[in-house]
Amino acid sequence: MSAKHFINDPTDLVLSALSSLPHINPSITVDLASKIAYHTPFTPQVSIVSGGGSGHEPSFSSFVGAGLLSGAVAGTIFASPSAEQVRRCILHRVDKSKGVLVVVMNYTGDVLNFGMAVEKARAKGVEVDMVVVGDDVGVGRARGGKVGRRGIAGTCLVQKIAGAAAARGASLKEVSRVARLAAENIVSIGSSLAHVHVPGRKVDGSEDELRESEIEIGMGIHNEPGSERKTTDLPDLVKTMLSYCLEKSDKDRNFLDISEKDEIVLLVNSLGGVSVLELCGITNEVVEQLANDWNIKPIRILSGTYMTSLNGLGFSISLLKVADTGLGGESSMIKLLDAPAEATGWTAAISSETWSKKAKQANERRASEDDEAEPSNLRVDYGFAKSTLTTALKRLIAAEPDVTNYDTIVGDGDCGIGLKRGAEAILDMLEKAKETEDPLIFLQNIIQVVELAMDGTSGAIYAIFLNALAHGLRQNSPTSPSPITAEVWAKALESSLQALGKYTPAKPGDRTLMDALYPFVETLSRTGNVDSAAKAAEQGAQGTKGMKASLGRTVYVGGEGWENVPDPGAHGLAELLLGLSEGLKK
Repeated sequence: MSAKHFINDPTDLVLSALSSLPHINPSITVDLASKIAYHTPFTPQVSIVSGGGSGHEPSFSSFVGAGLLSGAVAGTIFASPSAEQVRRCILHRVDKSKGVLVVVMNYTGDVLNFGMAVEKARAKGVEVDMVVVGDDVGVGRARGGKVGRRGIAGTCLVQKIAGAAAARGASLKEVSRVARLAAENIVSIGSSLAHVHVPGRKVDGSEDELRESEIEIGMGIHNEPGSERKTTDLPDLVKTMLSYCLEKSDKDRNFLDISEKDEIVLLVNSLGGVSVLELCGITNEVVEQLANDWNIKPIRILSGTYMTSLNGLGFSISLLKVADTGLGGESSMIKLLDAPAEATGWTAAISSETWSKKAKQANERRASEDDEAEPSNLRVDYGFAKSTLTTALKRLIAAEPDVTNYDTIVGDGDCGIGLKRGAEAILDMLEKAKETEDPLIFLQNIIQVVELAMDGTSGAIYAIFLNALAHGLRQNSPTSPSPITAEVWAKALESSLQALGKYTPAKPGDRTLMDALYPFVETLSRTGNVDSAAKAAEQGAQGTKGMKASLGRTVYVGGEGWENVPDPGAHGLAELLLGLSEGLKK
């Protein structure tokens, strides 16, 4: 095993990957000697055959299955399969009774080897046709010359549309025409932060590697150079990529005229090394820029891993301009794209019916519509309450570096950021919320922010405690409007502690924020003095130094030096409470 790969032998890697296919899709058979994955439908239909070099999975072997490819031929990593492999697939592995359509990407080796196999099959009397897909606009007409555009992820859309047409009984002539129509109406471009390393090859640093934060715009799926390199952010990168695809004044790359009147399918594809989380963020950026800058709102959006460059740290954007297939409504280009496929690599599982429904977006609802707090008879000086809380929140924000440092030593380093995020969100709310003399409504506004802005364990604890505090205030609300007192706060805080105990076993001595919270509540109940209570919380937090944790992530995460730092959560809470005391004195 190398530092780069779990399977370092490229031959073993390709064969092992192909061998896995029947395990995860029982409708697939693998001819390991010829590196062919194939599927035989129950009802004869036009067979769709594709393939190319390995390393682009799930393309093409994982696209084999009902409704998509009938057969896929794999070469070694980034190298075309031989003509003999492809010939064997066409003549001996797929159903050829209704004809065979070969879909191949525009790379010289692929076109030559698949083309040679097609001619051999024709010589044997097989009805066969071939469609070559070149959708990449990363290299323009001037550099592309006679070779033309490379094939990249847009090829997957062509394969899906052709496979669905074949499954619906279209003839070879019809399937070929629809596949060409799709291929002629696609533009794609990819970008990457790094070249990929091919298993089995020596890493000698001689390749023209990208510098830190440098992006290659238009990079191909085999490490081929693109059109430019630049250091930029995601919005600017997406802007450039969309411009390459859509800018009509760019005569070198204007391969397809797309206007706001056209129906568009968007495919955002990971090149293999982009996390699902980050790809979702990228997809959102692309969708927003299409709408805001180009007035284009795709009628279908596919986001996922369709065609990779091994573990390439990049992504591609493909735009398909929907055209009339001439096959009728149920075989429109969109219906064919939406049609189900029993192939493990095809991840678009949304039906036409679902797409057509204009579902209401849950995030358009406002929490206040359902969760408006019932007023109480408690009263507070709003300006003073806002000022006091602002002082406390700003002190907590200022303490973030220390809290983060402590949590880096004893935890996973996110406590300070979480507290700061919550504090900033509450400050933002205070600037926008309506003034109120009712402390219960004031508190409810805070709770709604905490529940949305703070996550993790500490977020849950704060939310539970504050909700219980709101209940405690209501229980202690007088029968007629009266100013809130320290005694009412103390009683409500005591009931909050009791409620919190139902959900966490944490108590003072466990090295958690309870080491600051309990002393604060107990001292306030006993003395009615916020300043004394805040100092008790500070002493409790400092007392966690050297304390062995029995709860929380610190139990199994803590690194060296934990004995010298306080619990991060306790320290953060103490700083907040000290800020409250400070604010009350102003």
